[in-house]
Amino acid sequence: MALIKRIFDFYLDASIHVALAIFSLVHVTALTLNINVPQELYIFIFFGSIGCYNFVKYGVEAEKYILVANRYHKNIQFFSFICLLIAFYQLFFLSERVIVALFILVAITGLYALPVLPRHKNFRSLSGLKILIVAAVWAGTTVILPAISQLEVINWNVKVETFQRFMLVLILLVPFEIRDLKYDSAALKTLPQRVGVKGAKLIGWSWAIIFYAATFLKTDLDVTNVVVKSILFIILLAVIFRTELNQKKYFSSFWVESIPLFWWVLIMIGKKCFILL
Repeated sequence: MALIKRIFDFYLDASIHVALAIFSLVHVTALTLNINVPQELYIFIFFGSIGCYNFVKYGVEAEKYILVANRYHKNIQFFSFICLLIAFYQLFFLSERVIVALFILVAITGLYALPVLPRHKNFRSLSGLKILIVAAVWAGTTVILPAISQLEVINWNVKVETFQRFMLVLILLVPFEIRDLKYDSAALKTLPQRVGVKGAKLIGWSWAIIFYAATFLKTDLDVTNVVVKSILFIILLAVIFRTELNQKKYFSSFWVESIPLFWWVLIMIGKKCFILL
């Protein structure tokens, strides 16, 4: 049992779970927009997400990411470097448009983690900017990249999907922001620090309503999409409702981050049911 727990903790700590969530959102985009995303892009995003996320989590100070003393973190570091090598190899098979967009997203991620500002350590230190950067990078990675890999023009439905993905990530970040309220520096001015736990939950619910309402802005709306988004909307409301300051260990790191995977499963089931009908 102890071995299973160690493996599970490594699965979470090494960002494999969050990478699967990002991977699933890319496939959600492919199914929603009816495009065939290149296999190489799937592989790049999955393994690249592991490396980038671990750098942001453990390498906010670059020297600490290179000179690691803890054996457990060394294992995560080695695993991350292997993932980055796999991701780098996939670059040779991606189009120029995708590569340019990738470098923009990587640059934003670097600004988020590295000390590049005179009065602030990094862009993460700017009050209120943290969740906006994270949401923008997720939306760009899971919608814009697969879209431009197949489409010549970013049409209206892609724009709506990008906006919804941005809002979804903002919603999913609320439980994390509340969880970290006890540890975050007051200088960060996170959402719960500004409006309190109840205020953050109310804003999370408001964002969920906006996320759901945007579904009906699409020009190719179908029954499957509406049903799946309705279920997802209810889940998001319930998760925000259940979010507390003192959370159980895996509430945010596993269950909240599993919502994109659950969304993917719902769409897969919905698509199969639609075909059978």
